[in-house]
Amino acid sequence: MKAITLDTFGGPDVLHIAEVPLPAPGPGQIRVQVRAAGVNPLDGKIRSGAMEALFPTPLPAVLGIELAGVVDALGDGVTDVAVGDRVFGWADAPTGSYAEYALAATYARLPHGLDFPAAVTLPVAVETTNRVLHQLKVTSGETLLVHGASGAVGQVAVQVAVARGATVIGTASEKNQDRVRALGAVPTVYGPGLVDRVRALAPNGVDAVLDSAGKDALPDSIELRGGTDRIITLADPDAHRLGVAFATGPDQRSASDLAAFADQLARGEVSTNVAAVYPFSQAAEAHQLSDGGHAGGKVVLVP
Repeated sequence: MKAITLDTFGGPDVLHIAEVPLPAPGPGQIRVQVRAAGVNPLDGKIRSGAMEALFPTPLPAVLGIELAGVVDALGDGVTDVAVGDRVFGWADAPTGSYAEYALAATYARLPHGLDFPAAVTLPVAVETTNRVLHQLKVTSGETLLVHGASGAVGQVAVQVAVARGATVIGTASEKNQDRVRALGAVPTVYGPGLVDRVRALAPNGVDAVLDSAGKDALPDSIELRGGTDRIITLADPDAHRLGVAFATGPDQRSASDLAAFADQLARGEVSTNVAAVYPFSQAAEAHQLSDGGHAGGKVVLVP
């Protein structure tokens, strides 16, 4: 089968299409014919080698965590889906979702009304939001600052935090201010003067910070918090040097949580957006957009 692989760390141009073995599903796994794969900022950090200290990646590698597609084969013990069903979820290592086929053990059926690209806006965003908001101990009445609030994870984090009764201040580019406001957050632009802008919006202070952008927002976050407590970043390799917690720890992948959020998305009760869709042959361009940090939603690859 064909897959987007990297044999060495570097810029987006190290990604290329190669033939790799077709994986066989093990017990409890399904094999999915991939119709859409989500691109995450962390993928670019791994590709560049910047995350080797935290996430060592044996080469050659196929990147990609999120997948949506059609069930192609069943492993032993799988009874909840059948070949031909539309599903979405997480690709199981060592297979990545940037491939024609990948394995999955945690997945949900795709609700009627959602297409494959829309489905891959959810797995990482839902799991990360649930895990990180729990780690940050965000509660009703508190103020949460979300960096990258218009991004794929940021959008879900804003909506979940607002639903829990928190006030959310979200940073985004000028063009995405209305989008952040529509999600329920108080928007502001990032860049010079951010500390003063946030203090004006939250005169009683910021209780917690979620950095989903990974774009040099940590020093300002530390100043706003008066220390590194209750700050978590998803993708800033400077976290260790600055003493900020990186969003590590065991994944809390939940098929039921994923299905519930997907149902809400299909009913229009929550929203996400696909920023761009690229064919596998343009994986480098997809990574360039994602690496820039201003995609304004999920970047998607399709075979």
